[in-house]
Amino acid sequence: MVGTLFNVATVAAGSSLGMLLNAKIPESLTRMVFQVLGLFTMFMGIQMSLKTGNGLILVLSLLSGSLIGYALQLEKRSESLINRFNRKEGESGRRFTEGLLTAFMMFCVGSMTLLGCLEEGISGKRDLLITKSIMDFFSSTALASAFGKGVLFSVIPLFVYQGSLTLGASLISPLINEAMTSEMTAAGGIMLLALGFNILEVKKLQVINMLPALVVAPVLSYLAQMLGVYAV
Repeated sequence: MVGTLFNVATVAAGSSLGMLLNAKIPESLTRMVFQVLGLFTMFMGIQMSLKTGNGLILVLSLLSGSLIGYALQLEKRSESLINRFNRKEGESGRRFTEGLLTAFMMFCVGSMTLLGCLEEGISGKRDLLITKSIMDFFSSTALASAFGKGVLFSVIPLFVYQGSLTLGASLISPLINEAMTSEMTAAGGIMLLALGFNILEVKKLQVINMLPALVVAPVLSYLAQMLGVYAV
């Protein structure tokens, strides 16, 4: 888990630097940073979503994942917690939760995260996670300058998520292939695209309800491969 710990350290350092810079950045410039981050998040989402090898699997993953999220009331429950926090913290609370969610999606959703954790868990190599960590340092600096301490607190789910993937890599690695990774990445890309709309305040989309799609996508990909309708 050395790669994950290094990633946590770079995000913490980048976030701290971003918060220091925020104190010296005019509000108009902060708004511009928000706009750039929203557009960049959408760009990343489009780029990732194009990795799908089967559009039908992507659509079914998002639909079924969203239905699961709706049934579990993920969005409603999270909003309840957010509103409770916002009543105590005001605008800073909203900024905190947006920063936490945005950072988690950007740092944890993607093929580099999954492949990097699998690489470290199976072979002990950390090349991918170290490369990702350097990228995350710059991303977290930019994010924290706009969103504040919520980005710093994203190191907690980052550690739990990546650490769990690394520790379980030796068990799940025989079951995951490139096609399954591509569909998971594509589903995450659509969520980032939706998150970009939220950041730009174009349309409020229920991103949290979509999260189960990250599990559904590789499962559907695997089933499609077993049925011979998806070539690896």
